[in-house]
Amino acid sequence: MVPLHSRSWRSRTLLPWAALALALIGAVAWGAHAVALQLGLQRTGELARHRLDVTAARLDGELARFDYLPALLETSSEVFQLLAAPADPALRAQVSRTLHALDAIAGADILYVIDTAGTVVASADWQQPGTPFGQDLSWRPYVHDALARGEGQFYGVGVTSGRAGYYRSFALPRHGRAQGVAAVKIDLEATEREWPRLPGELLVVDERGVVILASRAAWKFRPLQPLTAEARAEAAQARRYGSADLNPLAWQARQPVSDGVTRVQVEGTAYLASERPINHGRWRLLLLDTEAAAQASARNTALSAALAAAVLLLLAVVAWQARREIRQQRATRAALQAAHDSLDQMVQARTAELRAAQADLVHAGKLAALGQMSAGVVHELNQPLAALHTLSDNAAVLLDHQRLPEARANLVRISHLVERLGRITYQLKAFAHKTIEPPAPVTVHKVIGDALFGLTPRLREADIAVTVAVEPPELKAMADAMRLEQVLVNLLTNAVDALAGTPAPAITLRARREGDQVVLVLGNNGPAITPEVLSRLFEPFVTTKPAGKGLGLGLVLSARLVQGFGGRLHGGNLAPSGVAFTIELPAVPERPERPEPA
Repeated sequence: MVPLHSRSWRSRTLLPWAALALALIGAVAWGAHAVALQLGLQRTGELARHRLDVTAARLDGELARFDYLPALLETSSEVFQLLAAPADPALRAQVSRTLHALDAIAGADILYVIDTAGTVVASADWQQPGTPFGQDLSWRPYVHDALARGEGQFYGVGVTSGRAGYYRSFALPRHGRAQGVAAVKIDLEATEREWPRLPGELLVVDERGVVILASRAAWKFRPLQPLTAEARAEAAQARRYGSADLNPLAWQARQPVSDGVTRVQVEGTAYLASERPINHGRWRLLLLDTEAAAQASARNTALSAALAAAVLLLLAVVAWQARREIRQQRATRAALQAAHDSLDQMVQARTAELRAAQADLVHAGKLAALGQMSAGVVHELNQPLAALHTLSDNAAVLLDHQRLPEARANLVRISHLVERLGRITYQLKAFAHKTIEPPAPVTVHKVIGDALFGLTPRLREADIAVTVAVEPPELKAMADAMRLEQVLVNLLTNAVDALAGTPAPAITLRARREGDQVVLVLGNNGPAITPEVLSRLFEPFVTTKPAGKGLGLGLVLSARLVQGFGGRLHGGNLAPSGVAFTIELPAVPERPERPEPA
């Protein structure tokens, strides 16, 4: 029986070691949790960055796709006639009808013309209730900005409609001075309505720090920080936010994670905020993801690390005890060898015990190696498991709400968009700055596939049979892939419209190389083009579509794009029926064959 004082001494000796072991395990768990949380937040930020790029590109595209309207209006003599005689009712009606037809094609919320006094003299909705026609808008910032600096922009609530929108204004110059202003209102609410179906919370903050677009309606028109009295007065005077009381959100920045990614707390909930500038740096697009997935992954990692540390400590204690026992056995064996040389049986027995102890040491060594392997495996699997956990949580949110089609469509959409993200972003930026890249080799079959992909729903709905033949399949031409795709989309759209009511409608796309050119023919079996229209096919404003359905600019722009590649676009009728448009592009020069050595 172990004496009481001996057990008490052992307890006092073991307690500090036990406390040290617990402290070590706690430190390992804390460190693993911190590292895993940081990695999880960084991974969440990387995934958010891709989603932000897509959303930012779409918003910038929406804001920039009407930049061509002022240049189009500058070519209209009737607009300047109206600005010279703004009180003429006939000119007002004529220009308003022109704006209505242009607006029907462009898809803007409203398009109107303002004279230098700030009065709306023509409007696309001049006969509709709530029209700004005849209103004095001289107090609006975007009006005097356009007259003073050539252009202006403004996000605010409409005076007559009561709906928020983004206003772009451009001066209409003649003889070196502004004769009036062309203004367009862009409705961003359609894009905003899609955001609640996407993962995370999306919001757009203007230059004053006020949320102007949000996936949560309760956050709209609320500043991230309290506004100054001057800012409130200016917003009220310009009617930027309507009747909103501008109560600030409970927004608190906690800790930066990486460039453009910060941990924040909004209305008592912890989020990971990823930020991207849009609208030429005037606005900020924010994506808020909850930290729940990263926190759960960090907790699992901390638990795994604590278990691994405990196993390693236990293995270390076992090894230390085994080594101590070996030392004791060696001392005992030496004493027995010296005292009892004649006792062979006892020596053999002791030798057997030593061999058993050695077997235990080998086993202990295997366990130690196994522990190291386990720790390595845990470390190697930590990051993939954290990413898998994060993605699973995002999918689980949609599945919990029984939104299976949306989850599937979202995943497919993200897969396609991420694949083409860099190219689309670059093309959108190039489009926004009106830059043109030099022609480069493009795969014709891929460009045709991309163009057909965007029109698949319309082709399926119209039950149009599509035939594609590219010889050879890897045929390449000198062009710009995105702009050539735009040309094909325009020609395909015209073909779909022309095939309406045609029995067994069909479209064929054939491409081949002819000498130093690539010839791409797009044909359909629809009605023929009349001789009067065919002779003026590529003149501006020549169209066979009903009023409000087309301006007659698509073929003009397409022809200019093809000319920019060094090619040519022409069209004609087929026999006995049908229409074909031919695109001739420079072929990629063939590499000269190297002469065989003599």
